This record gives sequence, structure tokens and C-alpha cells, in this order.
Amino acid sequence: MEEFELRQEIARLKEKARKAEQLGIVNEFAVLERKALMAEAYLMNPDDFTPGELYEMKGAPGAYFKIDYMNGVFAWGYRIGGDGKEEGLPISMLKL
Repeated sequence: MEEFELRQEIARLKEKARKAEQLGIVNEFAVLERKALMAEAYLMNPDDFTPGELYEMKGAPGAYFKIDYMNGVFAWGYRIGGDGKEEGLPISMLKL
């Protein structure tokens, strides 16, 4: 998708998520929010994120993620204070 198309899709997903939240459909809201985050990741530059560094997670104040390696728009590593399991997060979930 082109940048314009991605931005349109993000706006559409966020609007649907807002409506789902208003209607109290929590599961649909969570899925739509995650889809919007995935689309936002493709608008970001993966080179802005460095393996070995800690990044605060958006929407989770005080929660940090340490990147072990990058794979496209996904940062692979683990949450500080978490269970130590490796996970992949779209870079749009991390604050620069």
C-alpha cells in the first residue's frame, strides 16, 4: 500500500474502533486498535530502533521493551519485568 492508502486505512480502523468502544464491544475494539497499530508500523522507519536498547511501550506507562533484533517493522525482544519470553511487537507500539 502507498502511504496515502495506509493513512486512509488507519483512519478507517480508528473510526470503527471508536464506534466499537462506544457500543461496548471490547473484543472488536481491541482487534481494530491492533490492526491500526500494525498499519502505523509501516509508516515508520525500522532503522530508528536499535537492538539492545530499551523503549517505553505506548499505552503502558512504566512498561519497557528491550529489543534483541529487528525483522522488518517488528521489534523482537522481551518486556522488562515480564515473564522473559521473547515476543515480537510492531514498532508503532514503542516510543522513540
